[in-house]
Amino acid sequence: MNAKMFRALLPIAILFTLVSCSTEDSTEDVSALKVDNFSYNETELDMMSRINDYRTSVGLNALEPINHISFKSEEHNDYMITNDVVGHYFFESRSNNIKQVLGAVRVSENLAYNYNTNNAALNAWLNSEGHKENIEGDYTHFGISIKTNPENGRKYYTNIFMKR
Repeated sequence: MNAKMFRALLPIAILFTLVSCSTEDSTEDVSALKVDNFSYNETELDMMSRINDYRTSVGLNALEPINHISFKSEEHNDYMITNDVVGHYFFESRSNNIKQVLGAVRVSENLAYNYNTNNAALNAWLNSEGHKENIEGDYTHFGISIKTNPENGRKYYTNIFMKR
């Protein structure tokens, strides 16, 4: 009986050995996951400029945009528009991706919804303690996406900050 069971289980054991992999022995090339191309619209360029103008006006460094971060911001805006929600849903996933792909040591995020102008959205962030802390934070890079829901015309803003 043991010999029959051994012969039955042997092919499964061999197959498992052939297709299994060890995380310790495998190295994933995360640079292949990096998004290098992102097309900014005028509204996004304007908001990045406004954020940097504010930062430099209070003695902070200007932030460098990274297309990958803007792509992750756009993915989140698409999610919020598709699901008709506003919130930091799956932020940990975005943050982990940015840490892994770009080598970030710190990541934060600001959202805004239904502001008609960049000035109004930025003022709302600056009048909110947590959002202002992100804008004034010890960061080196950022990305942004501003999208309009085609069904209702409302704007969604996702701004992600990163420090390497």
